[in-house]
Amino acid sequence: MATKKPLHPALEHPITAAIRGVMSVPLIAGLGPAMAAARGLGALYPSISPSRFRRAVANLEDAFPEWSPAQRHECAVASYQHLFQIGVEVLFAPRLITPEGFTNHLYFTHVESAVRTLLKQGPCILISGHCGNWELIGSAISMLGFPMHAVYRPLDLRPLDAWLYETRARRGLTLVSKFGAVRSLPPVLRRGEPVGLVADQSGGDRGLFTPFFGRLTSTYKSIGLLAMQTNARIICGFARRLRDDEDPPPGPWAGTVDRRPRSRSPMRYSVELVDQFGPEDWVAQPDPLYYLTARYRRAIEQMVRRAPEQYFWMHRIWRSRPAHERLNKPFPPHLRDKLDSLPWMSAGDVDAIVQRSEQDRAAIAAGKGL
Repeated sequence: MATKKPLHPALEHPITAAIRGVMSVPLIAGLGPAMAAARGLGALYPSISPSRFRRAVANLEDAFPEWSPAQRHECAVASYQHLFQIGVEVLFAPRLITPEGFTNHLYFTHVESAVRTLLKQGPCILISGHCGNWELIGSAISMLGFPMHAVYRPLDLRPLDAWLYETRARRGLTLVSKFGAVRSLPPVLRRGEPVGLVADQSGGDRGLFTPFFGRLTSTYKSIGLLAMQTNARIICGFARRLRDDEDPPPGPWAGTVDRRPRSRSPMRYSVELVDQFGPEDWVAQPDPLYYLTARYRRAIEQMVRRAPEQYFWMHRIWRSRPAHERLNKPFPPHLRDKLDSLPWMSAGDVDAIVQRSEQDRAAIAAGKGL
C-alpha cells in the first residue's frame, strides 16, 4: 500500500509560518465578524462541493426519514456553517477559554453527577462525538480544575503540531497521540486523571456494529476494552452551541451563584451530560463489550438529536458494513441476540435494524454504493 511521502524538514517551518499567517486574519478581524464570515462561507460550501453536500443530505434522510426535503437541506447547510464556525472558535479559544473568561462562553448544565464522579479520582473516560464543539469539552473539564488528557491525531506539520500541543497545555489539557494510546492511557486512568475521546469515527469492517439511528454502524472496540481493562466509568456529554436568541438553561448552581455567561458572545456553549455508567452496568451483561460500546454510541445519537444542525453529516457515517452484508448472507442470529439483550431496544427496534440491514445487503449485492 502506498504511503504518504513526508514533507522535507526544511519546508515545515515556512509552511507553518504561512498557515499561522492565514490563521491570524480572523483574530485581527475579531470574533463577531469572523463568525459571520464563517457562516457565509459555510452557506456557500455546498455549491463548491456538491457531492459532499449530497452525502450530507442522504445521511440526514437515513437518520430523519420523517423530515421534509426542505428540512434536510436546511440542516445540511447549517452543519457546514457550524463546521466553519468551529474553525474560527479553535483560533479564538486560547484567548477566550481561560480561568478568568470561560464563564462568558461555557455554561454547565446539570453536570453535578459527572463532577462528583471526577472528584472521586477513579478511572474515568469522557466520551463525545463530532457534535457541537468537541474541542471545548476538554477545555471545559480542565477549567473546572481536572487534569484532562485528550486523544488526538498528531498533525503532519511538526511545528504546527507543537503549537497545537502547547496552546492546549496552557489550558490544562494534555494531548495524547492516538498512535500508541492503547499503551499510554491505562496508567493515566489508574492515576485518576480523566481521558477524553471523540468516539463516533468508523471502526472499519472489523469494528463492533452497533445501532445508530436505526442502522448498524461500525464502532471502535478499543474504547470498550480500555474501560473494561481499567474498570473506568464512562461519562458521555457534549458542548452544544447556543442560538443567538437562546438563554442558557438553569444549571446546577441556580439559586446560589449565577454561572450564566455574562455576555451575548457569538461563542456560547451549553456543556451537557447525556449519560453516565460504569462496571456495575456492564459486568452482568451477556456481552459486556458489546453493551458498553452500544451504550456510548446510543449516547452520541442522543447528542445529535439534541442538535442535529451541529453534527458532521458530510462524513461517510455508514460506509463500513458488517461481514454478513458484504458476503451477502442472512442476518446472523448471534448478532440479533446481542441487539435483543440491550435493555433500551424494543423488539420493534431490533426488527427495524434487521430490515435495514437486509436492504443494505441487497444494495451491496446489486453493486450499489452505500
